[in-house]
Amino acid sequence: MKNLKFIIPTILLSVLLINCSDDDDTPEPVNEEEVITTVIVNLVNGTNTVTLTSRDTDGDGPNPPVETIVGEMKSGTTYTGTVRFLNETETPSEEITDEVEEEDDEHQVFVIPSSGLNLTSTATNNDGNGNPLGTKISVVTGAMSSGNLNITLRHEPNKPNDGTLADAGGETDVSVNFDVEIID
Repeated sequence: MKNLKFIIPTILLSVLLINCSDDDDTPEPVNEEEVITTVIVNLVNGTNTVTLTSRDTDGDGPNPPVETIVGEMKSGTTYTGTVRFLNETETPSEEITDEVEEEDDEHQVFVIPSSGLNLTSTATNNDGNGNPLGTKISVVTGAMSSGNLNITLRHEPNKPNDGTLADAGGETDVSVNFDVEIID
């Protein structure tokens, strides 16, 4: 009986120590991607300003994004532009563009016109290795046309790449489409 009094507390203490020990198999926390609810493209040529905005405040919820275009894209015009990313689920809204630019080697913005849209775009800012980043852009419009303009932010793309999503790989952080018309 004396041995039993000694053995039971020893077993209980052992169980407690095993349950409280450091677990080396604990997974590292996942670095979740930022929430991006809003994409804003500002294009400027002198006094002609065009702003394309896609806002999806419920994310993958039931409501589709709301796209608006303020201003008119004119044919034969070169625009200087910026592409911004926001998280508007927070107050005040969080400027995700800052993080994209800080982690420039891990991101790339693609501006992709559909085949019917007479427009070309070039990134005017680069990452630390000299590869295109694309939060700053130059857009040149051709003759009158209309079509889809896709803005995609890729995370960890292959760099350098040929400027296509297929060659870039990586993961899409956000992709939005605008129905654009280029007028005379």
